Amino acid sequence: MDTAVGIRSQAEVADKAAQDMTDEETLPGIADPASVAPRDARALSRQFFRRLAELEEGTHEYQYARNTLIEMNMSLVRFAAGRFRGRGDDMEDIVQTGMIGLIKAIDRFEISREVEFTSFALPYIVGEIKRFFRDTTWAVHVPRRLQELRVELAKAREELSSRLDRDPTVAELATLMNITEQQVVEGQLASNGYNSSSLDAALTGDGREDGEAVLADFIGVEEEGLQLVEDFHALAPLMAELSDRDRQIIHMRFVEEATQAEIGEKLGCSQMHVSRLIKRIIARLREGMLGELGCA
Repeated sequence: MDTAVGIRSQAEVADKAAQDMTDEETLPGIADPASVAPRDARALSRQFFRRLAELEEGTHEYQYARNTLIEMNMSLVRFAAGRFRGRGDDMEDIVQTGMIGLIKAIDRFEISREVEFTSFALPYIVGEIKRFFRDTTWAVHVPRRLQELRVELAKAREELSSRLDRDPTVAELATLMNITEQQVVEGQLASNGYNSSSLDAALTGDGREDGEAVLADFIGVEEEGLQLVEDFHALAPLMAELSDRDRQIIHMRFVEEATQAEIGEKLGCSQMHVSRLIKRIIARLREGMLGELGCA
């Protein structure tokens, strides 16, 4: 009780001092802004916002006013964070995220709008917390549209399951939600990105030597030979476009492994000219290959 009276008295003293001060005078001193009661914080906040609008950004008094506003309104963040208490995340992380929203609201609030700061700030705080969950909860980032679709799908599936006493089909979900079956499938696929599993996670069933299998055992490896086959298929039509002489040069250099001097003797030209011809042909083939891959 004594603490509450002390806080109340502190706010009343600050309020009286603020009423008496002029534009040139300093703001009232508040020893512990975080302990100011929410009702008193609303009244004091209006005074601090009026003064904040008059002060030059970067000055010591400006920083004092801004920091005091942040500390006095921390109760708004705790109130908003309480709505997300059941999400399983560390409340400290949620509160810290909400503080970012509070600071943004303070920096953007204008006393001339004649709107209560609490009404203005809560959407900023809640929005920042929701953004935190949207960006960190999903194991794989998917568009917000699909995140919201996943929630609606879960509600529709639960409703139909209770009605039908079985899992609903895609068509039934689409009918209930008034969307296409393709959209339902898209939402179901996006739901796979919500959770992830470690490659070292043990799986049930028969394993290998020790009788236990892990997810990594079932993931394929990149086959270098397959990449070579794909390169050959991409290169074949490009080789067909070359002149007979260019194909002969490529064959002698890379199949027969002839030297540039040997190729020059057969073609009746200098080694330097053969070098320029090979560079030109390779550059043409490389440009064609990159174009096939969409990298040109």
